[in-house]
Amino acid sequence: MRLLFIRHGEPDYEKDSLTEKGFREAEYLAEYLADVKIDRCYVSPLGRAKDTAAPTLAKKRMQALECEWLREFAVKVVRPDKGYPVNCWDFLPQDWTYTKEYYDKDLWAKTDLMKDGNVSEEYNWVTKSFDKLLEENGYSREGNIYRVKQANRDTLAFFCHFALECVLLGHLTGISPMTLWHGFCAAPSSVTTVMTEERREGIASFRISRFGDVSHLYVKGEEPSFYARYCETFDSDEPHG
Repeated sequence: MRLLFIRHGEPDYEKDSLTEKGFREAEYLAEYLADVKIDRCYVSPLGRAKDTAAPTLAKKRMQALECEWLREFAVKVVRPDKGYPVNCWDFLPQDWTYTKEYYDKDLWAKTDLMKDGNVSEEYNWVTKSFDKLLEENGYSREGNIYRVKQANRDTLAFFCHFALECVLLGHLTGISPMTLWHGFCAAPSSVTTVMTEERREGIASFRISRFGDVSHLYVKGEEPSFYARYCETFDSDEPHG
């Protein structure tokens, strides 16, 4: 089985939609995916994800199942340097890297700060909902692997959000999402590909074969968005890279 995690295009957060650039990205994405085999599509209930999915769904004459758990992973915690609630994935390096639990897939959500925000509750809901969907498609989680009830070569596409994507990738690969949130960046409209490895009968694991692909933008001469890249320096607001 193959999974495609697709981040929404450049967002207009105020309108929960896309910017003009974001709509272009969605069209270029649809052109790219037109010839890609996709068997089933799932989409976040948020407007920016649905607006990103719309051109692809129209071009492929498909419908997407809207899943509440695919919404942005927007649990709030009180970040040490802020003193008021912010998204649990929005930390500065010095405020989380000294806490070893954040690097542990089983402990990252059990620090006092994360417990105060009930982060585990949201994480468990999202990952259990995801596993239920995978089980419906033939793959049942058992510990850190998946039992293959019905092997297949289907492709499932998820139009969602970067923080949520990292939660699911961490769940599949045994990595703390804190590491993914802060060590990786999937640009708007990017495509991340995950494949099952099934070399032993009845047992599957998931491997990321391509992360944050934006080749559909480059072939159109469209620069990737800077959203979530944080590539400015302290002494300048001008982004680099």
